[in-house]
Amino acid sequence: MKWRLVVIQVFFALFSLSIMLRLGYWQVVKAAGLASEAVSQRQSFLELPSPRGEILSSDGFPLVTNKEAYLFYVNPKQFVFSPKLNQILPASASARLSAIPDNLSWYLIARYLSTPVRDQIQDLKLTGVGFEPDPDRYYPEASSSAHFLGFVGQDASGRPQGYFGLEGYYNRQLTGTPGKLVQEKDALNRPILIGDQNLLLPQPGSTLTTSIDRTLQFIAYQKLSAALTRYSAVSGTVTIMEPSTGRILAMVSLPNYDPASFGEFDQSLYKNPIISDAYEPGSTFKVLVMAAALDTQAVQPDTICDTCSGPVAVSDYVIKTWNDKYYPQSTMTEIIQHSDNVGMAFVGRRLGKRKLITYLKKFGIGQLSKVDLQEESSPSLRPESTWVDIDLATASFGQGIAVTPLQMLRAVSAIATRGLLPRPRIVDKINNKSVSVPPPTQVISSNAAAQMTLMMVNAVDSGEAKWAKPKGFSIAGKTGTAQIPVSGHYDADKTIASFVGFAPATSPKFAMLVTLREPKSSPWGSETAAPLWFDISKEILRLLK
Repeated sequence: MKWRLVVIQVFFALFSLSIMLRLGYWQVVKAAGLASEAVSQRQSFLELPSPRGEILSSDGFPLVTNKEAYLFYVNPKQFVFSPKLNQILPASASARLSAIPDNLSWYLIARYLSTPVRDQIQDLKLTGVGFEPDPDRYYPEASSSAHFLGFVGQDASGRPQGYFGLEGYYNRQLTGTPGKLVQEKDALNRPILIGDQNLLLPQPGSTLTTSIDRTLQFIAYQKLSAALTRYSAVSGTVTIMEPSTGRILAMVSLPNYDPASFGEFDQSLYKNPIISDAYEPGSTFKVLVMAAALDTQAVQPDTICDTCSGPVAVSDYVIKTWNDKYYPQSTMTEIIQHSDNVGMAFVGRRLGKRKLITYLKKFGIGQLSKVDLQEESSPSLRPESTWVDIDLATASFGQGIAVTPLQMLRAVSAIATRGLLPRPRIVDKINNKSVSVPPPTQVISSNAAAQMTLMMVNAVDSGEAKWAKPKGFSIAGKTGTAQIPVSGHYDADKTIASFVGFAPATSPKFAMLVTLREPKSSPWGSETAAPLWFDISKEILRLLK
């Protein structure tokens, strides 16, 4: 009998120990998990969307703001479907209504519903539905500013995400901090009115103040739109910069899209061609090569070209002028005036391959400008070891080398600012705090820039586009006409016409580049891009009084 008592005692001891160990396991090891599960069973969590920051023009007018909209959700355990909802909601939301999981207490149906749509749903007096403020993006300037603004879509988790332009580049600053509503609920998953509630209000995103001049933006948009029709061009760009600071005053590219309904447009339109599309600049590039030659004193403005009397053979190629006219004993000033390819080949030989490549890099060619816009890209410069004599010759007049429009405008702005290369930018302030921008860098001497400016003024006053120049103003500029490379050769009929310049020439307030792709009325920059540039510049100069 005694051994039985011992067995019973041991059994109860082991049983008590197992209970204690099990209790210790639940109270110590699993305590945090059980506490969290208990909280989830008696509390509901609702994330409150935060207002996205505004984007303002230089005068404080909203280029992007938020309009009243609502997030629509249901409680699947209480919700009773009504067919009338399908008549009110967009198709995507109706699809979500037909696939509501029944194991959730909160399920998103739609975002960015307008106030009238919300009111129609509320009039149905359905149970198990709810709304929360969910501000939607509104673009007062619509498509005229689309390419530098970008748009707001959704990331993989369904949260708002900026793409392209300023919306993409400054997404972190524009995105606010979501709020949170925590409520106690009963066994039927209903909020307990006298239960604990914890409300964390959402924090709005930062406000961006840009350098964009709304008046100039509108003028550029209207003039470019008219020019595409007048010259039957496929596309075009206008970029206006304050050369001394690099501030972008206007940036327009056509065709464009509406950021508010970006999904209805071809995705190829989303990228900003001014910062992402490469093109051969043609004769506008001559001012950079000539400026480099002046800076190294390889030539002077009155240096005589002794090879300008006719076509010039380089390796197995023959270089001709654009109009088959030749000007023997031309000076460097006259070479720019006549846009003489043969003369520029002479300049290229004087400058040399190594120095040319060095100066192109100093001008920012082949490098990102680091403008504050998402999706900037840059065609690269080929290694010096791959350049041959014909490459040096053709690059001297802007062929066989690629740039983006912003790179080209930035480089020419260095001539306008007596040799200082600016850093392009669009945002001036974030929440009224000025944005720090690196100072400009000296890329050519003040003297070389001044000499190049005078040569560009002469090109405007005496060149092929002199007929279109507004009277009474001193303008420095250069036309460009570049053939479009296709499958290893140049298309004989398709060109990119351009004009780049700045005004007033002696104290520039703006620098501007316009490009027109495949104009049908005339392939020449002097007959298409130049008149457009002068047409816009007249309005700018009038505004500047």
